[in-house]
Amino acid sequence: MAQTALQGNPVRLAGDLPAVGTTAPDFRLVDKDLADRSLADFAGKKKLLNIVPSLDTPVCATSTKRFNASMGGKADAVALVISADLPFAMGRFCGAEGVDNVIPLSMMRSRTFAKDYGVLIEDGPLAGITARAVVVLDADNKVLYTQLVPEITQEPDYDAALAVL
Repeated sequence: MAQTALQGNPVRLAGDLPAVGTTAPDFRLVDKDLADRSLADFAGKKKLLNIVPSLDTPVCATSTKRFNASMGGKADAVALVISADLPFAMGRFCGAEGVDNVIPLSMMRSRTFAKDYGVLIEDGPLAGITARAVVVLDADNKVLYTQLVPEITQEPDYDAALAVL
């Protein structure tokens, strides 16, 4: 099982990120219209999964805005920001911040995504939501890149993820 930290304190996760070279697990997440979305909805596109605890934190907001700025004009790729936030809150954040190049998806109906991707926090004050991670998939959902950020309060390596995308 993977481990990260929150302000220096160890945080246990339910599993590990999918291994590079494997096929990513499918998922069922909820979009802004309360519709279920899965990997099939993004077939034929490379996918950047920006997995964050909550858009209502400065680092999550920053990472979402940074990836949003990098995704303009990328017709062959899509960026998904995935959190435990409700779709309504995610929509308000994206509207207020002018975020329109990423697709916000919520785990509101299930924590299966977080378990399958090895990012579900099992203990501590954030138990039940996700650690911060980035996963990049090719058009066939093969895992090309993963990063579990070692400290939840740190930003991911944007350059490394975008270089793979």
